[in-house]
Amino acid sequence: MAGRARLSAGAGWRLAALLAIVVLVHALTLNWLSRQLDQTPLLRPLATPMFTRLLRPEAPAAAPAPPPRKPAAARPKRPAVTAITRPAGALPPASPASAPEPLPQPVAQAPQPPQEPVSAPENTAAAATPPASAPAPEPAQPASAASAAPAAPAAPAAPVATLDSWPADTRLNYRLSGQYRGTAELYGSARVQWQRDGDRYQTKVDMVLTGLTSFVMTSQGEVTPQGLLPRVYEELRASGPRGARLGDETIALANGSTVPRPPGVQDSASQFVDLSHRFASGKDVLEIGRSVSFWMARPGAVDLWTYDVVGKEMLQSPELGSFEAFHLKPRPIANPRGNITAEMWFAPSLQYLPVRIRVNMGEATYLDLTVVKIEQR
Repeated sequence: MAGRARLSAGAGWRLAALLAIVVLVHALTLNWLSRQLDQTPLLRPLATPMFTRLLRPEAPAAAPAPPPRKPAAARPKRPAVTAITRPAGALPPASPASAPEPLPQPVAQAPQPPQEPVSAPENTAAAATPPASAPAPEPAQPASAASAAPAAPAAPAAPVATLDSWPADTRLNYRLSGQYRGTAELYGSARVQWQRDGDRYQTKVDMVLTGLTSFVMTSQGEVTPQGLLPRVYEELRASGPRGARLGDETIALANGSTVPRPPGVQDSASQFVDLSHRFASGKDVLEIGRSVSFWMARPGAVDLWTYDVVGKEMLQSPELGSFEAFHLKPRPIANPRGNITAEMWFAPSLQYLPVRIRVNMGEATYLDLTVVKIEQR
């Protein structure tokens, strides 16, 4: 009997321990699930639009407007002599015969009858034209307006960027080629897709290497007349996703640390569209010898990048033909955390879109993306 009691007691302890372990595992699992549910997803994907037309190179840009013709250039000098000098001061007592002679000076002739009421009977020529004295008060106003125009010509107002200045939903399809460590040839395809829904945007860059792997970069945020305002950036690669959250004041990196958000910051995906808009809107001039700088956020850091416009080249595409594109090359950054950089070619005849992208990953490894088709909504 005593042995049975001891066996029953031991079985009870084992059962209790097993129940405790099961409860603990369930508690840890529920805690993990609750933490996962509390974390809102980084991205809120936009629905893929239906692209309805193919973009073709536009006609060559029109030649600059010729200089103004001589009559147009001489026009401002006339009011400077007739409207400023004569009406501004007191009228001299001119003889009736000499007043009507200068044909360009009807304004100076009209005020004479009100100023010389006593000599009205003597001036028979002026009395024969009574309608000229009726609108006498009115010519003084056009004269003052005409005198002000040549003195300070109004400069043409600078174009104000609006949300409508951003391109329609666009998808660029690229042929991908490259090399891996100087020995293996790489092939595949790539796409850069831009979407806008009101003041929200999404830019997605897909690169697929045939038989190997894929790499996706996605940027989401807000559209403003001044530029894109990224809020979320995510990279999806074979090793897993990495991303960054861009708040109003700080940027949360993939390792959990935060850094201050600099003004005008972009990310690795939004930079392509933001640069296109800068060049298309005239915010930055696409010209050899110029450069453009901005802060760029990546999952591991935020750095200041500068791209130099180093050349202009003729590119060929079986579908699009030949077109000119400006070549932008990045300068080395101050604190590089890797060897990945991107050179870009922007074509003015194709809405300043990035028609070629070369991703360099060291001396002997690179990916070269050349546009084959551009679709728009």
